[in-house]
Amino acid sequence: MNVSAQHDLPKVLKHHSMSAGRPYPIGATFDGEGVNFAVFSEHAERVELCLFDHDGWIEIARIPLMERDGDVWHIHIAGITPGTTYGYRVHGPYDPENGHRFNPNKLLLDPYAKRIIGEVAWNDAVMGYTIGAKTADLSYDRRDNAAYVPRSVVVDPSFEWGKDAPPEISGSETLIYEAHVKGMTAEFPGLRRGQRGRFLGMASEPILEHLNKLGVTTVQLLPVHAFIDDKFLVDANLSNYWGYQSIGFFAPEPRYMDQAGIWEFQTMVRRFHAAGIEVILDVVYNHSGEGNHLGPTLSFRGLDNKSYYRLQDNERYYVNDTGTGNTLNVRHPMVLRMIMDSLRYWVEVMHVDGFRFDLATVLGRETEGFNRNGGFLDALGQDPVLSRVKLIAEPWDLGPGGYQLGNWPHPFLEYNDKFRDGIRKFWRGDAGLTGKLGRCLTGSADTFDHSGRAATSSINFTACHDGMTLRDVVSYDKKNNHANGEANRDGTDANWSDNMGVEGPTDDAEINAARAQRQRNLLATGFLSQGTPMLLAGDEIGNSQNGNNNTFGQDNPLGWVNWGSADQDLLAFVKRLSALRRDNKVLRQTRFLHSRPRSADGKPDVFWRLPDGTVPTREDWENPGTKTIGVELRTSSTTPYYAASDDVIFLVFNNDVDQDVVLPPCARDKTWERILNTAAPDEGPYCLVGKTVHVSALSVSVFTLAPIL
Repeated sequence: MNVSAQHDLPKVLKHHSMSAGRPYPIGATFDGEGVNFAVFSEHAERVELCLFDHDGWIEIARIPLMERDGDVWHIHIAGITPGTTYGYRVHGPYDPENGHRFNPNKLLLDPYAKRIIGEVAWNDAVMGYTIGAKTADLSYDRRDNAAYVPRSVVVDPSFEWGKDAPPEISGSETLIYEAHVKGMTAEFPGLRRGQRGRFLGMASEPILEHLNKLGVTTVQLLPVHAFIDDKFLVDANLSNYWGYQSIGFFAPEPRYMDQAGIWEFQTMVRRFHAAGIEVILDVVYNHSGEGNHLGPTLSFRGLDNKSYYRLQDNERYYVNDTGTGNTLNVRHPMVLRMIMDSLRYWVEVMHVDGFRFDLATVLGRETEGFNRNGGFLDALGQDPVLSRVKLIAEPWDLGPGGYQLGNWPHPFLEYNDKFRDGIRKFWRGDAGLTGKLGRCLTGSADTFDHSGRAATSSINFTACHDGMTLRDVVSYDKKNNHANGEANRDGTDANWSDNMGVEGPTDDAEINAARAQRQRNLLATGFLSQGTPMLLAGDEIGNSQNGNNNTFGQDNPLGWVNWGSADQDLLAFVKRLSALRRDNKVLRQTRFLHSRPRSADGKPDVFWRLPDGTVPTREDWENPGTKTIGVELRTSSTTPYYAASDDVIFLVFNNDVDQDVVLPPCARDKTWERILNTAAPDEGPYCLVGKTVHVSALSVSVFTLAPIL
């Protein structure tokens, strides 16, 4: 229904006066009297606002937006209330070879929609072109897609936050826990049916209790922005489980809400904060779910393809630095504005505490390549809201010069895949990795110690969602992705894993004991290293994905955490590790250690030792036969006097046979006390007698000083 004047409106809108409205804020904004609609399109010739009935599925009006302020089209309609369902139809040239793909037959989501209902039903009508046409996407499809696509919904984002305040966990106190809303809650004991797979379940009392006992300070959620299921997954009876196909950067994913209200997400955040836990969102601003030139027209493509996406010289095709078919054009000021508006919305309105940026190099890539002073990064750095929350980069993408580990500006933290790979290789027994281990233990200073960055800049993870779980790292030589339906071709082959004698589960007690110890060694290395430790949900209980290192489409028990078979001994060990790190400031410093003398006592802040007590030479570090190293840690030499301490801790990493290790000298009234031994996880603290200590093969030991009684 094409409405050009108010008297042409259907009866349901007869008494709703209209006015020009404002070009800001962009999106659908309820002001108490009605709703202001504003949407960006630089190259459109005409924009129509589509309104739907109470159920959200029958289109009752198309209202031309007659006001255009620059490239923002807008209108105000009085009497419209939250809950109103809407979308857009946009007229303009359909000329793919010149970057334009306007098609008013396609109902479009508002990029600023705060709530989205419905899912994509994969019908040919969702395409802007005619499926099967000889000219492919150069053809033009006239079918209406409205029956097959999601809708935008007007919301009132107000919420009774009470005394909610961000926990503001310092970098040195942070323990990140990466979790998936559905995967975490689907089988967690003690949850009601309506809580499973939902935001409200994620912050339920049983899960909060688990996280608090684990010492978690910060939950990092896999994508919760509204996303779509790829057609190839639907055809394979799978789904986009991980959620890395965003279609709305302001709207929470509907499938995680029980009653379809954004208050459910807000309630989750409020509960987390009350428990002293931060909430970080994994955000995907590098691409959208619309795919390549043969993908559907759902939002950005139909609103203004040439503005929203980076296009090749032949503008029919998309730049694909993401491996997903398209790349958002962050260089465009209005696309950059959308991303910044989205980030501020989630902080100011939804109260989240930070973001992990997927394929973040895309966001920092300028015409000349990645630039740590590029537009997006500069915008973040100066923003008074966003510069104070936690910012984490996945520091790579698939484009040219895409690997940028260590090159991000303050205050970014970075996923350190070199840490993951290095410690996996070391404990697997690869030769010549002791030097790499040493760098990992001291916060990868060779990578991050520049430009005033903190020693917490490195996210030290052993496993994350993308790859094998910790349990599978010690149980499989090869990936086992056959369930994904791609003949095991998907997912990386570089897992640095080891089955320790048998592929997959086994009843062999010796192998299971060796696997358990290696898990403890890997976890201990992560918690004892300088930097910011991160746990993958389920690793604390030995969760397995049967060797599948790419469960992106597995919304089923394979992808969920199996709480029913939890390894309680491993869980107890992780709790002990977490408490050890929390109680020893030397293990969680913000300043790097460089073996420089401290002004307080002249002792170096880090002192390396071979098992016989001697200082390793360069040759020792490079010798493949060096498999045992001890390190004595104190507060950094650059620590201000008011924060310095006399605390000292001695760590021994033994990837060799049993041996006696010479202990560092200590004051006469002190003795070394072993407080952790991965070879004997149930062993309590005990004081040592003599100058040496027996260290078991393939183990980690932790010592602190205790007074002689």
